[in-house]
Amino acid sequence: MKSSADIRSAAKRLCASLSIAVIALGPVPLRADDHQAPPAATATPIQHVVIIFQENVSFDHYFATYPNAANDAAGEPPFTPASGTPSVNGLSGPLLTDNPNAQPPFRLTRTQAVTCDQDHGYTDEQRAFNNGLMNLFVESVGVGAPGCADFGHGKGLVMGYYDGNTTTAIWNYAQHFAMSDNSYGTTFGPSTPGALNLVSGQTHGATLTQGNANNNVAAGSVIGDPRPSLALDDCTIRTAAQITMTGTNVGDLLNAKGIAWGWFQGGFQPSGHNPDGTALCATAHANVAGASTADYIPHHAPFQYYPQTANPHHLPPVSVAAIGHTDQANHQYDIAAFFAALNAGNLPAVSYLKAPAFEDGHAGYSDPLDEQTFLVNTINAIMRSPFWKSTAIFISYDDSDGWYDHQMGPIMTQSTTSADFLSGAGACGNGGAFPFQGRCGYGPRLPLLAISPFAKSNFVDHGVSDQSSILRFIEDNWNLGRIGNSSTDAIAGSLMSMFDFGREGGDNSRTLILDPATGTPVHGH
Repeated sequence: MKSSADIRSAAKRLCASLSIAVIALGPVPLRADDHQAPPAATATPIQHVVIIFQENVSFDHYFATYPNAANDAAGEPPFTPASGTPSVNGLSGPLLTDNPNAQPPFRLTRTQAVTCDQDHGYTDEQRAFNNGLMNLFVESVGVGAPGCADFGHGKGLVMGYYDGNTTTAIWNYAQHFAMSDNSYGTTFGPSTPGALNLVSGQTHGATLTQGNANNNVAAGSVIGDPRPSLALDDCTIRTAAQITMTGTNVGDLLNAKGIAWGWFQGGFQPSGHNPDGTALCATAHANVAGASTADYIPHHAPFQYYPQTANPHHLPPVSVAAIGHTDQANHQYDIAAFFAALNAGNLPAVSYLKAPAFEDGHAGYSDPLDEQTFLVNTINAIMRSPFWKSTAIFISYDDSDGWYDHQMGPIMTQSTTSADFLSGAGACGNGGAFPFQGRCGYGPRLPLLAISPFAKSNFVDHGVSDQSSILRFIEDNWNLGRIGNSSTDAIAGSLMSMFDFGREGGDNSRTLILDPATGTPVHGH
């Protein structure tokens, strides 16, 4: 395990690499109002939305005992909640002492940040829910094996959770801004369905271009992690199952209104080219345990599945000023382009951020400590910019990784395919009113935070929401209309209750600058 000094050093190296990438993209104006087009009309004071879309965390995995941390180990950053902090629907009482699962929940320490990846398949997650009994996580989605970091728990590792001594930054953000304890994956399943639901509220419309549909597509809906078609992404995994998506996504709605937007992902910038001339995305980084992984993961890039919003050859923007606007990059960028736009005073109205893989929080190759470094460095940069006073940042997740969560959400989209198993073999309800099958949901409960000068302070929202609620927030703020075609944006719960738009945003008020290594506030910033 690396020391705090090592982590700080790694953070400085990453910031330096981002600075180099910014310089490579072109000259950077010094003021935020230089070359900045007048903002589009919005329904709220929010002129900029930044979605930090992380990986594979259930609500209980990060917030089981919020706001109470153990504070019982040397070397762990302490966490003390503010007086009057509201409670959440977490783990207490019999859920801790007499849990219905085969093994009880247990606290993971900061030294246990790097763990095995759990099973988060569409069918197996439904089996774990067991028709709402929430008692088959160990048998259905638990993963533990020789050589796997399960700390002696075997498949019972799936019951592990962190507290504010490890997930310190995200607990501190919850203290100062707004969080939800009732937000869900739009459907069951792994990364790709979550990413598609974030940008379209729709996993139907998949056409298999290579490979087998098993565990990837059911009744035309995405249930697994097929990669984008090679025709849409040079850096896709060429031997994997591949698909293209039809239909509308939020990029289409934003383009129709001329609103600047972009998807920014770690490792998207090519590291070179293959012998056939196609882009090669091979940059990699090591996590705190020293394990290296490629930065770019193609099935985490939802717009690459749609022909109209893909950037197949990973072309860069023609200039910093073009970021967010339609050019050869087609709104798909490396993560460095976001910081280039931010520093240049050219922040798009809507920005989706995907961390390099080692910092995206996904168990198996990332972890809460590396994730914290990315979250804090990114949010610090936004808070220190002139854009902060008109920005809403959402921290959201693509799926639960299978990690235990005790709360089942409402089943809003039912399904009766052979891949379904929520209420028995082949059944997730009785098919329901939505016409497209293979979309059983809502799925597992996930963390959701809103960070903004206009976010309510130390507030827990109990209203039901899902991944497409963020889509709905964007649609409503810029009057984009709806996706249509049975997108879940039409039924998604509103996130407006997490904000107080009567609050004066002021000149960069309510900043919370944190230390990326410890997650604790930096005083006197």
